[in-house]
Amino acid sequence: MKISIIGAGNIAWHLAKALEQADMDIIEVYSRDRRKAKSITQELYQSDATNSLNFKDSEAELFVMAVSDNAIEEVAAQIELPEESILIHTSGSVPLEVLEITKKMNPDCILGVFYPLMTFTKGKNVAFRTVPICIEGDTSETTHILSKIAKKVSNEVYEVNSQDRKVLHLAAVFACNFTNHLFALSKEILNEEGLNFEILKPLISETLNKGMAAKHPAEVQTGPAVRRDSNTIETHRQLIKDDEDLLKVYDTLTESIQDWHK
Repeated sequence: MKISIIGAGNIAWHLAKALEQADMDIIEVYSRDRRKAKSITQELYQSDATNSLNFKDSEAELFVMAVSDNAIEEVAAQIELPEESILIHTSGSVPLEVLEITKKMNPDCILGVFYPLMTFTKGKNVAFRTVPICIEGDTSETTHILSKIAKKVSNEVYEVNSQDRKVLHLAAVFACNFTNHLFALSKEILNEEGLNFEILKPLISETLNKGMAAKHPAEVQTGPAVRRDSNTIETHRQLIKDDEDLLKVYDTLTESIQDWHK
């Protein structure tokens, strides 16, 4: 299958490489800044960089919109596609129906979603075979096509509708983005006192492993909040009393843990 990638960010970089490694042809990569598109095409076998959304003469059959959530509708309204092509986006939080606007200019195209549920950083490879891919098509036939493509790059393929995908994305933000932010706050606390973040890494690793192995992560919750150790909690609060934002985070999480374990 011949594919065009719309976008040149983290997901675009990873998907382009994964699809090409699965013997699909990435024939072009789009970015408004052609230099960004070229930063991806130069890592592919034979692919052109473009800054035009006019793909009427493209040989691609599948167009993968790997752009920011805020840009999906705008790009869908502007893109010009060959007849009977497939247009998909890769967002967890944007419903499939947002792509309907593209049918004003491309009435015979078919639409879908191809959402890889993973944190991506451009330049850092991931084991794509283990990445869950959530697919949705505007028809059962489209879903079948996307399933075949997804199974070429991943062993974890799920049919998920737009509403359920939003819920998955929300849960992923808690599990991934918020967790990483807490790592950053922990590092800053240590930096203030000249202490090394490396000391915490075995604890972080064990916490993640234990939480994933448990029937429910709440079963393995530890710490002063779940013990209702008010002396330790107050000691911590005094250490960060001059940082109102950090104190607010500490109090909110402490209260959340205690409410859960009443």
